[in-house]
Amino acid sequence: MTTTTAIKGINVKELTKKILNGDHIFILDVRNTGDFDDWKIEGENVHIINKPYFDLIDSLDPIMDQLPKDQPIYVICAKGGSSEFVAEQIADAGYNNVYSIEGGMKAWSEHLEPIKIGDLTGGGTIYQFVRIGKGCLSYLVESNGEVAIIDAARMIEPYEQFISEHNLKLTHLLDTHLHADHISGGRTLAEKVGAEYHLPPKDAEEVTYSYTKLEDGNEIRVGKVLIKAIYSPGHTIGSTSFIVDDQYLLTGDILFIDSIGRPDLAGKAEDWVSDLRQTLYDRYKQLADNLIVLPALHGN
Repeated sequence: MTTTTAIKGINVKELTKKILNGDHIFILDVRNTGDFDDWKIEGENVHIINKPYFDLIDSLDPIMDQLPKDQPIYVICAKGGSSEFVAEQIADAGYNNVYSIEGGMKAWSEHLEPIKIGDLTGGGTIYQFVRIGKGCLSYLVESNGEVAIIDAARMIEPYEQFISEHNLKLTHLLDTHLHADHISGGRTLAEKVGAEYHLPPKDAEEVTYSYTKLEDGNEIRVGKVLIKAIYSPGHTIGSTSFIVDDQYLLTGDILFIDSIGRPDLAGKAEDWVSDLRQTLYDRYKQLADNLIVLPALHGN
């Protein structure tokens, strides 16, 4: 009779907190090597190795000399099934702290983690929602019970849960540009709750749904906080940045912490590179020096 040792499960929210806290994490990724090379869990204190599931069905010998004895082992696969099998094998081999990451890389890809950035003048707070598995960042501004969300991800449930838990009302959703690398949840969430959806018109010439045009200099009030639109083309022809409470500059995909946005994703690099240069060295240069830059992507 074959018996297996009980393993533990960990969800991606718990894992995210550990990584953001700087915990030392050891991960065994059992997906195919090609998938692993394309995309994997990363972090400053994350040590990750890859050995495909099919190489471990009969024996753990290929990885035994790489498994730590003195720290937890987290096993991940695409959706959570194969990782459970491998985690059980590791536990049966005498390892005590073995976890299967629930939902696998699919869950990791979709998780949004809210992090408080700072307080706003006159009351209110700005939060950053980190999609740690893909590098996308969205923002929630709340003041006097009202909420605006900027660059919402397609997974709208985390925003809804946050708003419900804090007894807030969503009034505005804004996109800095029409996204090419992911699907915005702004329109869906706006329609669901009856909020106003804002989009730069130069990016929306072919859309068929209704929206409120974001023009340079527009001001949107959220409770006691003002959000001001700054036309800042270069990544797209309609790219728009936002100044929040005269404290924060939300730059979308124009300016990152260590780099700048790409002007070539629509095949119009020659046309848009001059717009990008003008935004970075002219439009942004006219703004206050004390603004804190908050981009729409991390790791750049």
